[in-house]
Amino acid sequence: MSYVPNTARDQRLMLEAIGAPDLDSLFEDIPADVRDPTLDLPPALSEMDVVAHLQDLASRNQDLTRQISFLGAGWYDHYVPAFVDQMLLRSEYYTAYTPYQPEVSQGTLQTIYEFQSFICDLTGLDVANASMYDGGSALAEATALALNATRRTQVLVADTVDPNHRRIAATYLEPLDVSLEVVRNWNLAGDGALGEDMAPFAAAIDDDTACVVLQRPNFFGWLEDVEAVVKAAHAAGALVIVVADPVTLGVLQPPGEIGADIAVGELRHLAGPPSFGGPGAGYFATTRQHVRRIPGRIVGRTTDGQGRPGYVLTLQTREQHIRRERASSNICTNEALIALAATIHLAGLGRNGLRHLAELSIRHAHAAIEAQWPKGYAVATDRPLVREFPVHCPAPALEINARLRQQEIIGGFDLGGEWPELSDYLLCAFTEKTGPAAIAALHEALPAAAR
Repeated sequence: MSYVPNTARDQRLMLEAIGAPDLDSLFEDIPADVRDPTLDLPPALSEMDVVAHLQDLASRNQDLTRQISFLGAGWYDHYVPAFVDQMLLRSEYYTAYTPYQPEVSQGTLQTIYEFQSFICDLTGLDVANASMYDGGSALAEATALALNATRRTQVLVADTVDPNHRRIAATYLEPLDVSLEVVRNWNLAGDGALGEDMAPFAAAIDDDTACVVLQRPNFFGWLEDVEAVVKAAHAAGALVIVVADPVTLGVLQPPGEIGADIAVGELRHLAGPPSFGGPGAGYFATTRQHVRRIPGRIVGRTTDGQGRPGYVLTLQTREQHIRRERASSNICTNEALIALAATIHLAGLGRNGLRHLAELSIRHAHAAIEAQWPKGYAVATDRPLVREFPVHCPAPALEINARLRQQEIIGGFDLGGEWPELSDYLLCAFTEKTGPAAIAALHEALPAAAR
């Protein structure tokens, strides 16, 4: 069946218009030996047979409904209620893209406005944009804003910030005449425990530092003592950027209250399952001082000529489709669908519901910490943990994970992939879905996984 709507007459008229004799002439620049390859495909199937074939292929996949997952590291397996997907089907919201014709997109614009309000409430900051592509690009844009605002050339990033976020920021800044320096702010004790050392980070701040980047909870799962770093940064005239998980902000002190000038983070786990790492959506919030430097766009609320409330896109002057080469950001869109799903989830939870969700994750993590770990395994830090923590293993984490998978358990994040000296460490995350039964299953599986 052909899905090309052009008739033979349509094709002939278009070819005549461009002066081409036939369709093949449009592909003359492609070498003849690769122009029309022979495809070894099976015979065509009926629609019913195609559906059956696809269902067979899908049944071979493993998913989080059949396996227990302790994998976090920025992408968490939270339960997303059915009403989120159902609400996404409403025609008022039916877009995955930022609306460019606001007058016909009031439903989407209103939810973006609500999203911005939620983010400001969570972060304790003045303004938030309509979301970013993901948490990593949000961090990259935050560093670009800081460089632009301070006219300095150095970005200092704690080694405990999500490595993927750090790499995205480094890629963004590579073409610029600036430096991004990752500062080691943790140590490995003789007993195998991970500890905190913020002194080198604070000492690295100088008059050329545009911003410092911290994460709460940090990538290893604990809450760092950031007071000295924040004070040193502000004393030097640098901005403070905090990467913060929106779920744990249900119980933790907002970034704005600990001195952050900018807060960014990833929203994927409020919108749906990890889905092989995307698509995600990032949030971006800052103080009123930097409102005209925010990347992306902001939705504002106003009234029409009859006094009725309405929503409009505003403050886009930083973007490349407005200011061209003078733009401070190349972001001119956002992940509206994922941000919308996160907004619907947050609206459904409410303040108390989000707090309860965070508390469940924290409660399960601390129940796991306090449980008797099998011989050879140990929680590998005494820092104040939230819902994720490193576990020292009696064998390489890569091998432990492979054996756990045989028991239908997805283990933690192999820290050796980012820090070779931590090849025997798993970063285990807990959510409302990994309660006592899941913890018991993990502890029961770990002894065999070490052999």
